[in-house]
Amino acid sequence: MATTQAEKQDFGQDPTAVRESDHYQHEYVSAFVDKWDDLIGWEDRTKGEGDFFLRTLAQYGCRKVLDVAAGTGFHSIRLIEAGFDVTSADGSPEMLARAFHNGRERGHILRTVQADWRWLNKDIHEEFDAIVCLGNSFTHLFDEKDRRKALAEFYTLLDHDGILIMDQRNYDAILDHGYSSKHTYYYCGDDVSAAPVHVDEGLVRFRYQFTDDSEFHLNMYPLRKKYVQRLMYEVGFQRVSTYGDFKETYREEEPDFFIHVAEKAYRNGSDSRQN
Repeated sequence: MATTQAEKQDFGQDPTAVRESDHYQHEYVSAFVDKWDDLIGWEDRTKGEGDFFLRTLAQYGCRKVLDVAAGTGFHSIRLIEAGFDVTSADGSPEMLARAFHNGRERGHILRTVQADWRWLNKDIHEEFDAIVCLGNSFTHLFDEKDRRKALAEFYTLLDHDGILIMDQRNYDAILDHGYSSKHTYYYCGDDVSAAPVHVDEGLVRFRYQFTDDSEFHLNMYPLRKKYVQRLMYEVGFQRVSTYGDFKETYREEEPDFFIHVAEKAYRNGSDSRQN
């Protein structure tokens, strides 16, 4: 059967030259989105992350949550089932359609918004106790001005004492020591291969291979941990706590993922907690 355009990614003749924030729209084609839940492995991922996000949101008294990188709905649905009031946003209409379908399959009607992070306030006109940006999604932004603009939009949509929870791959380890992954916490699907095929200071190109021999790629900017922390402070967040694979203490090269919890509220006498 011929492959339709919706099933084909287009990176041009030199894929490693594709370093544009807007290109993700061409990467999440419907055929890749159809495979995304296989890559995540919902059951194993639930076990891997445990109640970290639920516990953290509860710790800060959050109720109303904006999931700005909803993808196929994994975290939105987990949060809804835990009793949070959730709005699910994503820049990819294909992802949002899959998220809505996944929600219906589990008895939920997701409140979805297609929105670009850089102009979130054009499409979303309310404040939230928390914003979650998960699944390594922030690394789709290749320009610093786009990263600053997105973080500023997140900051604006938060209530005065709101929090932003954002994760990222441990690109420091990839850049400095090479790639390795335990696949314990993220991308837990069976018989799916995910590994970089190109790494430099401005691009990590991942290849995803599935058991039916289908293959897809994502181009991502390798954000260093301290750089992300600095941007959060410069946008206005008062305190940033960073966890490695959901742990408070870790050796820098060990975690597969970092999770940043950025607080908007000023807390007199409190110092930032950074690893």
